[in-house]
Amino acid sequence: MITGIALLLAYLLGSIPTGLIIGKVFFKIDIREHGSGNLGGTNTFRVLGKPAGLIVSLIDILKGTAAVLLPAFAVFSEVGVHPLVLGAVAVIGHMYPVFAGFRGGKAVATSAGVLLGYNWLFFLILLVLFFVFLKLTKMVSLTSILLSITAFLMAIGSHFLIRPDVPLILLISVLMIFIVYRHRANISRIRQGTEPKISWI
Repeated sequence: MITGIALLLAYLLGSIPTGLIIGKVFFKIDIREHGSGNLGGTNTFRVLGKPAGLIVSLIDILKGTAAVLLPAFAVFSEVGVHPLVLGAVAVIGHMYPVFAGFRGGKAVATSAGVLLGYNWLFFLILLVLFFVFLKLTKMVSLTSILLSITAFLMAIGSHFLIRPDVPLILLISVLMIFIVYRHRANISRIRQGTEPKISWI
C-alpha cells in the first residue's frame, strides 16, 4: 500500500507541468503553442525568457529530487522500492504528465534532479560538464544527449573504481534511453544542420 502511494506520488510530482503553469499564470501564454511546443526549460527560455526558463528548470530539477527523497519521510520509510525507482517514475511523469495531456518535457532536468537527490557530487560534476558541452556545441539538445552518455560512462567507472552501484547504472541507462528517444527530432535536425543554437554562452 505504502509503496503504491509512493509510486503514485512520484509520478504526480513529475507530472507537475511547470512550464505550462508559469506560462499561463504569469504570461497568459500556453508554451505548447510556441517554439518547439515542449514544456521543458529550454522551450521556456526560448518563449518566456531567461528568468522564467531558470525557474522552470529549477522546479523541474527539484521534482526529481523530491521523488528520490520520499523515503526520507517517516510515512514512506518502509517503501518497498529503491529510491531511484521513484526517481525514474517522476521522470516518466515529467515526460508524460497527467496534468498536461501527457505532453511533457524531454526528461533532462528531472533526471538531473534524481541524481541530485541520490548523489549530489555526481550531479555537480555533470552540471559543470553541461556548461562545458554547451559552450562547445551551442546546442542544448546535443549537450543533453552527450551528457546522458557521459553520465552512463561515469556510472560504470564509479561502479568499478569507487563503489559498486548497480541501481545507479540501471537508472542512468534508462534515463539515457529516455533522453535520446525524446530528442529524436533534434537528432534529425542536428544531422541536417538546422538545429537552433544559443548565443548566450
